[in-house]
Amino acid sequence: MKTVDDEQATMGDLASIVEQDPGLASRILSVANSPALRRGRELNSLENCLVALGTRLVRSLATCLSIQRLFDRNPKLDAATVADFWSHSLLVAELARSVAELADYPRPDEAYLSGLLHDIGELILLTALGDPYRRFLKNSAEDAKLQAEEIHLFGTTHAEVGGWLIDQWGLDTQLADSVAFHHASAVQILTATSLPQIIWIAQTISTTDDNSPEMGMVLNHSSLKLEMSALLAAKERSIQRTRQIAEALGITVSEEFPKRSTAIAAPIAPSTPPSSKAEEDMATIVGGMALLQPLQQDLFQLGSDTEVLLALRESARILFELPKVAILLANDKGDALSGDKVGAQPEIFRQLSIPMISDRALAAAAVIGRQVRTTFDQSESPTLLDVQLARALSADGLLCIPMLARSRTVGVMICGLSEKQYGRLQRRIPWLANFGKIAAISLDALTEANKHRQQVEEELTHQFTRHARQIVHEAGNPLGIIKSYLKILERKLPEDGVREELTILTEEIDRVANIVGHMTHALKRSAEATTIDLVSVLNDLLLLYADPLFNSRGIRIETALPQIGLPVQINRDNLKQIVLNLWKNASEALVAGKTIKISVSDNIIHDGASYVQLRVDDNGPGMPEETIQSIYHPKPVTDTSQRGLGLSVVGLLSKQEGILITCRSQIGAGTSIALLIPKSRKPSTEP
Repeated sequence: MKTVDDEQATMGDLASIVEQDPGLASRILSVANSPALRRGRELNSLENCLVALGTRLVRSLATCLSIQRLFDRNPKLDAATVADFWSHSLLVAELARSVAELADYPRPDEAYLSGLLHDIGELILLTALGDPYRRFLKNSAEDAKLQAEEIHLFGTTHAEVGGWLIDQWGLDTQLADSVAFHHASAVQILTATSLPQIIWIAQTISTTDDNSPEMGMVLNHSSLKLEMSALLAAKERSIQRTRQIAEALGITVSEEFPKRSTAIAAPIAPSTPPSSKAEEDMATIVGGMALLQPLQQDLFQLGSDTEVLLALRESARILFELPKVAILLANDKGDALSGDKVGAQPEIFRQLSIPMISDRALAAAAVIGRQVRTTFDQSESPTLLDVQLARALSADGLLCIPMLARSRTVGVMICGLSEKQYGRLQRRIPWLANFGKIAAISLDALTEANKHRQQVEEELTHQFTRHARQIVHEAGNPLGIIKSYLKILERKLPEDGVREELTILTEEIDRVANIVGHMTHALKRSAEATTIDLVSVLNDLLLLYADPLFNSRGIRIETALPQIGLPVQINRDNLKQIVLNLWKNASEALVAGKTIKISVSDNIIHDGASYVQLRVDDNGPGMPEETIQSIYHPKPVTDTSQRGLGLSVVGLLSKQEGILITCRSQIGAGTSIALLIPKSRKPSTEP
């Protein structure tokens, strides 16, 4: 149903799901080629069948078959009774979906499922009570006082039983309510939510006169805003679709349809056993495969061995009613089973290491013999270790399920087991063995995926390092040449000229060379902090970058810098990179006519430590919260957003240098970023 509702999904995606269930796949093939639906040549592929049927009919078939399987092999239910039940349930389901669509209910498939299940309590009571309940249904098929009669005769109603069953299945409570309330009075149903009202209307219009006063009351006072004419048209379409689906499913529709059948079936002959044990075993194996197939798909989607192990424990509890499960994994040599890497189990399993010797423990015997073993199928007495493990799991005995992937032993699941559970699980040993294989394949696939991921990461790192070294080598040559020419130029210029600017420019080239030279360290190096003059560094940067970043763009610069030097302990290159990234970020955000203010304040005390504050304020467009967060939670270096990347570098280097950052920004009003630079500190070792 999720795939059908996914607009991005294709019929190929749907076919890949259907083909996982042999029963559903074969039914789709037969239905698409049935006389009721076939148009033209025979269809041999699942995808073509799905296209021919359409998603609506496929969805109906899948839902119906899922519920129908619960009762198909029940010997207490005769074919005529089941056919009558299904034809009526299909009609109410089709009506419910139509009513939901007319009322703009957001989940029409939920209404369809509720309609399909609304009388499920009848099958439960037929199974439990047999002929007495069958006769009651015959006499009260058109009786408006059905619930009162049921309670009088049987102490409950099929609506209550159906609602109880759906609660046991753990489905949505509104779905259970719609089943439990479908025979409520018109006055009562008006106080319920939309889904129970939809099912009540669908059930009522399927069995009563169109102009009944109860229906009129509900339509007039319900919030669903439905018109009788639209409901009558929906009823005709639903009857036609129900006949079509019933014929495709092989359900015989009675002549009285859409009325319920009033015939009483002949006594049911005792069912005959399967023709051979081989057929019985085959049915068990196929049933186990169908049961465990969804589990395998779910396990393959998990991302860690911890998640897989937790899922296996929960699956054992749900599928086999085994609440106490411990897991031991094979060591690298494959000669022992250990639980030291597996959490969430009794401490004895965490400390355990069992050698692969069959007479030492049942778990080892199960792995060596490659078969499911239990305490209760052993002729010899259990070892003391097995007794200990059973006591740790609060059980009478043990069930050991080997986890075998191809030729490799992954481990073993050890489950607490009682004699009663043993009797119930004997016929499901093939399922348990398959469960162990699925567990092993899932863990093995995860291990292989992690190894492959690690290999890929190592290869990528190696490639990056190789390319980075090449870039460093290639970039170093022109930078060195430029620096040499600057020295020659400096000697040719008069001493009172632009030598100061050349000195700053040379210093910047050294800084760029240093950055390039550290590319292979990806900003993870631990820079040496020295005492430098903050004011002097800022003046040097303004001398070199004020024109290209601000003046040439028509952006006004206001500065408030002390006339005396302010010593701070910080790596000089890192400080320059932080400041330039902030200025460049502001330059790219501002337009001509806007202003940037650069100010420095001394004697700032924070948490007992002494700082110098450097502030960069602007009256630009402001920054969204996501961009601001990149300062405090730096983005990966691969991020393509230059503005966010620049602030990420500011955040990384500031954290490395022990600088505290405060950022205030308002969209349309501007941004203020304050840096508290420590006057003295011990360099942080964090990257």
